[in-house]
Amino acid sequence: MQDVKRGFMPRFVLNRKCLSVSGACPILVKLFLGKMNMKLRYLFAMLCACPMLAQAEIYKSVDGNGHVTYSSAPIKGGRKLFLEPLPTLVPSGKAHASEQFPTVTNETQKARDDTRRKILQDELNAEVKLLEGAQQNLKGADSNPEVFKGGDGRTYRDATAYEEKIKPLNDQVVLHKQNIEALKTELSRLPK
Repeated sequence: MQDVKRGFMPRFVLNRKCLSVSGACPILVKLFLGKMNMKLRYLFAMLCACPMLAQAEIYKSVDGNGHVTYSSAPIKGGRKLFLEPLPTLVPSGKAHASEQFPTVTNETQKARDDTRRKILQDELNAEVKLLEGAQQNLKGADSNPEVFKGGDGRTYRDATAYEEKIKPLNDQVVLHKQNIEALKTELSRLPK
């Protein structure tokens, strides 16, 4: 960290050895500083494009507790893994996914949209009826407040019992209103 603060070149750690930029990649330094001729630059670009050179050895170790450790350096009690490279190109004999995907005719899609519209409209009509019923239940509960007789013989409203009775009815009204709005939104998204 002190080297970076003083303006020195950053260092890289490779296999527990600290290397400077020029020590880690002398070819890159020469390439970017322009000390290589053009043929070597092309050769370097070709080598970088070759994925086979980018492979690393991987070692796997499992300790007594079952913990798995992977490393790029050999581990005591570990074994080297041999991994096959992943294919990067689609084999020429196979068709692309878009060619295999089924197509739908305009008439079929219009029939599907009409069916969906009818289902959504039926659900909307049912929700409107349920909303009307929930509003009537709320109005009925609101007009019949919970009361109790006090110690002095007078009648008082029981606010706690009233809230317990009204809250689920209010929740039902709100739920049906939200369902109606959601159904209207879905209907508006369908093509006309």
